[in-house]
Amino acid sequence: MPNESPRPRPFDAAAWLARLDTAGAADDTVSTGFPSVDTRLAGGPRRGDLVVLCGDAGVGKSAFTMAVALRAAEAGHEVAFFSGEADTERLIERALGILSKTAADTLRRGDLDEETHARVGAAVLRLRDHSPLFSFVPPNGVGGLSDLLIDQLGIGLVIIDPIESLATGRATRDEELAHVVRELKAMAVRRRCTVLVTTQLARPVRDRADPRPQLDDLGALGALTQHADVVLGLYREELYHAASDIDGAAELHLLKHRTGSLGWVDLYLYKRWLRFEDMVEG
Repeated sequence: MPNESPRPRPFDAAAWLARLDTAGAADDTVSTGFPSVDTRLAGGPRRGDLVVLCGDAGVGKSAFTMAVALRAAEAGHEVAFFSGEADTERLIERALGILSKTAADTLRRGDLDEETHARVGAAVLRLRDHSPLFSFVPPNGVGGLSDLLIDQLGIGLVIIDPIESLATGRATRDEELAHVVRELKAMAVRRRCTVLVTTQLARPVRDRADPRPQLDDLGALGALTQHADVVLGLYREELYHAASDIDGAAELHLLKHRTGSLGWVDLYLYKRWLRFEDMVEG
């Protein structure tokens, strides 16, 4: 059972030999749905991994993790998305906007022309068949999160946006976040799921020569850097240098990869729809 404590297991040579002869990603892989990102991560993050997505305010961390949630769900993974900034209805609205390429304001007003109505209707059906579980972050931190997931034994990907929303005020902010990081990593291993969290940068970057995120920009007393298996840094140059030729262009940097190499990939953000796409998808 996923909630049981892990037990030591003897080495299974036959299973590993069979795995070496099988093409494709390991069966503990949870695809992000972005081809370039999954390639960098040898198929995607793994069950048991704690993945951290960091970036400056307004860079699109929530939009990117929503895109991952939708793509992973369509790939057949069970996904739970917890937001500290939006309730379930708002999250569903964002999801439908991304899937249908429709602005949130248009969905709110409801004045849809025939073409837009058809796109949104198709998105509703896609979400019906492959929807993440959407929820507001529980007020009692990681304990409440675990309680909400206790009946969801097949969850492969848990997203928390942002990790700071799990703080309950029982200690200093950094001390509590460090404790939350350790609890989330333990939950990922115990439940055999991937945990993906977003976090703000702990120090200003706008005035330095290169404002791209770095590991040293993470807070939580170093716990995020230490316990994360994968750290991703989202960067959009237009936030710092206005120019028409970079509008929407985004870079996702692999700042830490416990079992692989580092690097970066090109993404594009359609800001009107809050929709990220992989540049290799055209």
